[in-house]
Amino acid sequence: MKVLAVLYNGFQAAKAEPRLLGTVENELGLRRYLESLGHEYVVTSSKEGPESDFQKHIVDSDAKNLKLCVTAGVGSDHIDLNAAVDRKVQVLEVSGSNVVSVAEHVLMSILLLVRNFVPAHEMIERGDWQVSDIARNAFDLEGKVVGTLGAGRIGYRVLQRLQPFNCKELLYYDYNPLPMAAQSTVDVRRVADLKEFVAQCDVLTVNTPLHEGTRNLINKDLLHHFKPGAWLVNTARGAICNAEDVAAAVKSGRLNGYAGDVWNVQPAPKDHIWRTMKNPLGGGNGMVPHYSGTTLDAQARYAAGTKAILENYFEGKEQDPVNVIVGIGKYESKAYGQR
Repeated sequence: MKVLAVLYNGFQAAKAEPRLLGTVENELGLRRYLESLGHEYVVTSSKEGPESDFQKHIVDSDAKNLKLCVTAGVGSDHIDLNAAVDRKVQVLEVSGSNVVSVAEHVLMSILLLVRNFVPAHEMIERGDWQVSDIARNAFDLEGKVVGTLGAGRIGYRVLQRLQPFNCKELLYYDYNPLPMAAQSTVDVRRVADLKEFVAQCDVLTVNTPLHEGTRNLINKDLLHHFKPGAWLVNTARGAICNAEDVAAAVKSGRLNGYAGDVWNVQPAPKDHIWRTMKNPLGGGNGMVPHYSGTTLDAQARYAAGTKAILENYFEGKEQDPVNVIVGIGKYESKAYGQR
């Protein structure tokens, strides 16, 4: 059997650090295992266009032969799920493998925006020292209203990690209400109307999957309902936010800042508007490359989870239900559920 893995290039960093398992160089640590079973293992980063390695090798795994699509991590929006259902191709991911990593990144992003950290650090790098230029737009997280758009595995962990900060109130917007016990544990209130939800938040974090219902959800119209000067954090998917509308809101001060690691185009072009947007006081940009769920700890978890999924498949065992997005010819209940 041919196993085709599309991973990212780690270059010298991956050669020096074997724990970068999600790279082409370190191959999820699967080569010895797969080849010991007689399988062919092809690893590449070339996935775009008709001449890509992906297209060259996928012909051996066409609709008649392809049995399994596995995301080494979380998030299967890059797969045509409807086609997978029609063709009885299973789609799985390593659910939960990076939720802690992303939740921690969300909290870091909130703090760096609210505390105006990036301009302060840039000032130190320049050799300057003008405290008032930074303090004029630095705030405490305590006493603020913080909301999560999506309260699944990541959103809920963000709420848990906000507990010590004595926020004024924690809110969430989700089509699926949290169980009452979970809701009371983190002392969070559900707001059923999206526009009412965003209007109440000093800080809003996006923790929902990308699908047709969330694509371009945060646009000029919705941003008009945001509390003036709010901060927005997005570690879910870049395409949930309209890039131009968000940048315009930051530039005008409607948003005091935007941070995250996901982009509507990845890798982000050098001239991407999110790279250089700033609020009227010269800050408000906390964008980084897409790495929140790619810590060394997360890579160890999703590499091990990918191996477990393959072992179950080869040995004819049932897959862990929490990992199954598309079963044999059907969506599973969590296809767009608790991430």
